Amino acid sequence: MRTIAVHTLGCKVNQYDTEAMLERFERAGYRAVPMREEADVYLINTCTVTGTGDTKSEKLIRRCARLHPNCAIVVAGCLAQRKAEELLQMDNVRLVIGTQRRGQVVELLEGALAEDARVNAVNSLKSAAFEPLYVSRHEGKTRASMKIQEGCDNWCSYCIIPAVRGPVRSMPLGDVRREAERLGAAGYREIVVTGIHLASYGRGTDDTLLDAIRAVHGAAGVERVRLGSLEPGIVTEDFARALSELSGLMRQFHLSLQSGSAAVLERMRRHYTPEAYLAACETLRRFMPDCAVTTDVIAGFPGETEAEFQETLDFLRTARLARIHAFPYSRRSGTVADRMPDQVSEAVKHARVEKLIGLGNQLEESFVKGLIGNVESVLFETAAGDGLAEGYTGQYVRVRAQAEPGSIRRVRIIGAEGALARGEIIE
Repeated sequence: MRTIAVHTLGCKVNQYDTEAMLERFERAGYRAVPMREEADVYLINTCTVTGTGDTKSEKLIRRCARLHPNCAIVVAGCLAQRKAEELLQMDNVRLVIGTQRRGQVVELLEGALAEDARVNAVNSLKSAAFEPLYVSRHEGKTRASMKIQEGCDNWCSYCIIPAVRGPVRSMPLGDVRREAERLGAAGYREIVVTGIHLASYGRGTDDTLLDAIRAVHGAAGVERVRLGSLEPGIVTEDFARALSELSGLMRQFHLSLQSGSAAVLERMRRHYTPEAYLAACETLRRFMPDCAVTTDVIAGFPGETEAEFQETLDFLRTARLARIHAFPYSRRSGTVADRMPDQVSEAVKHARVEKLIGLGNQLEESFVKGLIGNVESVLFETAAGDGLAEGYTGQYVRVRAQAEPGSIRRVRIIGAEGALARGEIIE
């Protein structure tokens, strides 16, 4: 039996795409093995959001070729879409597939091997349609990801994603409903609705993201629905009110921020101000007072002064965010920001990231402590020894309590150890 090993770099959408491709190999008779083992095929799903993503992707390709000289390597994902011909010249690379045609990955690879060829299967994304990539197996057998949207039209000044993921396109609403019902019937208790730019779901059609959320929420067997990253502009009063009426919608909202400085946001070509972002947070909290708002922040964008960075730190405290993912700005050839003057040094960028991480830890610990005494619904996912299990509240706070993995229980939060809450089951 032929064997395949896979590795994903980058975002959760990439992880979903990898799993979908792996399932196609398994249905074709391949057996999955860990990356550290000998395999006939190595599939590497790449990331190009940052220079680190490029470096890690290329390093892994070279390592596979060096350690396994008889293997065939498939390179997929965003870096593959951007640098197909360069990657195709690397040792053992037989197929470069980019961010579409992933449903054909087995046929394309086997065709290349049969002809002893190297195949560039990357197509232009200008007229690309939504590619359905259904996944039947998900993390922990309790939570399933469901990608309903692809592409982005925003062209923020620092971001290469529109160039490598293409324009906005969406899964048809009927398919969203059917896929949610399939996942519910398969026993998944929680569905995470994801996309590259989720807030743009349905653009160009009569459907909206709220329609898709309701479709997933109403599927038989689905008890919890969680949303991927959103833009603050989508958070209107009507949107927040509608979400608050969905009892199974998890009260965690990841609103992309990137900077708390109005001047930096303008240079980033983000379509909101700090005041608008704060208003979105307040709107969500007005309708769902127990919700958690989490975010991403980029440190060291071109021209970011110490005063502008301090504005971001101050804003994060004001916004009372529950979790922060902090990243140093990474130059991407082909973006507007790459050509901007006053590029910030790597040392300054990383020093600022460390400050953001420190503040993020403080805010997260404060949020978790604020839950002490609350009774929360927790989906337990993994065993933690001595009859304990760990899982997540609707706000995506990790809880440890006496419970069985796979169960959803009402839990009183009785303590906190950093970002981990301790709970007791309410019978």
